[in-house]
Amino acid sequence: MNSLPRAACRLYPSSMRIAKCSSQLGDLGSGAGKGGGGGGSIREAGGAFGKQEAAREEEYFYKKQQEQLSKLKANQLDEYDFHKQRIKDHEEAIKRHKALMKSLKK
Repeated sequence: MNSLPRAACRLYPSSMRIAKCSSQLGDLGSGAGKGGGGGGSIREAGGAFGKQEAAREEEYFYKKQQEQLSKLKANQLDEYDFHKQRIKDHEEAIKRHKALMKSLKK
């Protein structure tokens, strides 16, 4: 009976495992779960403090993820501007070389 959920977990991609196999985790902050370590004494105790600590932890990682995404976006915009400037510089160099080639033909 216990092997059935484990077999079902293997069928789903890793991103779906959390949703499909959440019965092993239990509710966040509700005490030590079936899956191993409890995550600290406050979370092991469960109750309101455990749920509050779990919520703070989720909030922390959400904010870190948003910070990383904003840095990635800024980096991509900077890279875009850099390449746009390089294209402009190359186009100007092409114009100069074309003008030089015209003057050499005369």
